[in-house]
Parts: sequence; C-alpha cells; structure tokens
Amino acid sequence: MSAPRPLHDLVIATHNAGKLSEMSALLAPYGIKTLSAGSLGLTEPVENGTMFAENAAIKALVAARATKLPAFADDSGLVVPALDCAPGLFTADWAGQPRDFNAAMARVARELTSRGVETNGAKAHFVSALIIAWPDGETLLAEGRVFGTLTFPPRGDQGFGYDGMFIPDGETRSFGEMSAEEKHGIREENGTLTGLSHRARAFITLVEKAGLKRQAKA
Repeated sequence: MSAPRPLHDLVIATHNAGKLSEMSALLAPYGIKTLSAGSLGLTEPVENGTMFAENAAIKALVAARATKLPAFADDSGLVVPALDCAPGLFTADWAGQPRDFNAAMARVARELTSRGVETNGAKAHFVSALIIAWPDGETLLAEGRVFGTLTFPPRGDQGFGYDGMFIPDGETRSFGEMSAEEKHGIREENGTLTGLSHRARAFITLVEKAGLKRQAKA
C-alpha cells in the first residue's frame, strides 16, 4: 500500500457476536462508523484457506465486494503444540453446530489426556490475523499472538470461545476471568500502544500500517 487510504465506513465481516463486540470496541476510538456482515444480510463464505491470513482475506474481500465498502475481518484460533497445533484453523469447527465451546474445551482436554499430556499447564497460544480489504482487491494484513497455558475445567464466564481455559503468560487469571477491557483493551505506555490479547496486538500493528489516528475524547 503506497499511502494510507481513508476509512470512514467499515464493514465488520463476522457473524460471531463475540468477535463483533471486540472488533467494534477496538475501532471505536478511531471515529470509524461500523456495520456488521450479519446486519447487512451477507452470507458467510466458505473458508478454505490454509492459513489464518488466507481465511481472513476470504471473509474481508467477499464483504468488501458485496457492499462496495472497505471490510474488516479476523481469523483466529487456539494452537496447542501437544495436539500437533490443533485445533488451529478448525478452532470454531471443534465447537460443532450449533456452536458449543464448552464441548470444544472438553475435547481439547480429552485429546490431551489421550496423549498422556496434563491439560493444566499445557502450552498453547492464540493467533489472530486481521485484514482490511477494499472493493478493488487491495488488502492490509496484521497478525498477533499471545502465549500461555491451559487450565481445565474452564474458569470464568467472561469472553467467548476458549477464553475460560487459556491463561496468558504473566497472568494468574484466564481470559474468561478478565473484563473485556482487560483482555483486549489497548493502552499507551511510554508512548507505545500495548494490548494483552492476540486480537489487540494484531490491531495495534494494523493501526500503524493503516495510519489510523485515535479521536480526541469530547
């Protein structure tokens, strides 16, 4: 991208209520008007990429071309090295249809046990690939990761997905025990933006690449 392109209206290309809430909160300080793919009646495209970035691009490009507006999409997942990096790209699929993430977390614990690995303390990390796509096919990508360990049974009722079984490094609480602001809020420390979650970290990089500026509070 030769120069930052203006962003006034942005379609959030997700039908996941939890992701929509987090992504809307991340964008709010930048004065960008957001619309959701669900509210616009867009169907969910087939995500057949082999990387998180590819699936994020599929969702963003489909929404951008359908609405003639820039679109913002995320593809993210839980990676457990002891499970050969599963569930990975299939993080949502492990929750079945309709989505049952309690069952998905139980499956992670069960799969670890079947391999002789103790769930509590097992290494894991979350990955987030964020993409802004324009109707002409141009895209802007940023990725973020947060490393930690697993705990089972899940702890806390905040967040969504696998949050209750993931404890980020340096913390004693799971994502499920943290408020939305603690998990994905972005703070400025010594002139540098910081965030805890994978999505917040990816967003910080995206903001820098896109040249977005936080709006002054009224």
